[in-house]
Amino acid sequence: MDFFVATFLKMFFVMTPFFVLSVFLTVTHEASLLEKRHLAVRVTFSVLVISLVLMYFGRYIFAIFGVTLDAFRIGAGALLFMSAVGLVNGVKESQKLADYRLSELAVVPLALPITVGPATIGVLLVMAADNDSLGEFVLESSAMTCSVLVIGAMLYFSNFIEQFIGKQGLSIVSKITGIILAALSAQIMFTGIRNFLELA
Repeated sequence: MDFFVATFLKMFFVMTPFFVLSVFLTVTHEASLLEKRHLAVRVTFSVLVISLVLMYFGRYIFAIFGVTLDAFRIGAGALLFMSAVGLVNGVKESQKLADYRLSELAVVPLALPITVGPATIGVLLVMAADNDSLGEFVLESSAMTCSVLVIGAMLYFSNFIEQFIGKQGLSIVSKITGIILAALSAQIMFTGIRNFLELA
């Protein structure tokens, strides 16, 4: 149970849910409630499919490119740290959403790269390659699925969340998320460096 909860929380924060919610509210401010909820469902489904594909085929991606797990840990940790700094500073790299129609937002850019960005992809691939047993893989997949569904629920009920905590509240929570991500990225990089240098 502890492993499941830890994986759930890690994936939840890695996907920067409050930043995603903030972007979602921005691009749907003129949409009807029905349109927002329809888009939220499509985004959730897209994120889930992308994440599961990365988890299931992560090992093969490592094999094809000949990249070691520890090298990828260091790279993914560095990307995650950059995302964390962006959140703390109130900025996170994203595409210009004004160039898209609402119906085109679900997969690109809301699912990819805003929710599943380079840092998230890196963490998913590391998780996939680091599995030692089928039971652990099933637990991680389930925890990741639950985190995506929670983010989907946040988007689905975005109107209520915005009324409850407001845009200023979202900004504060995003910064807190950035601090947590910074610590997580440091842990991932330190693990990769330690194993790479065989420091045990």
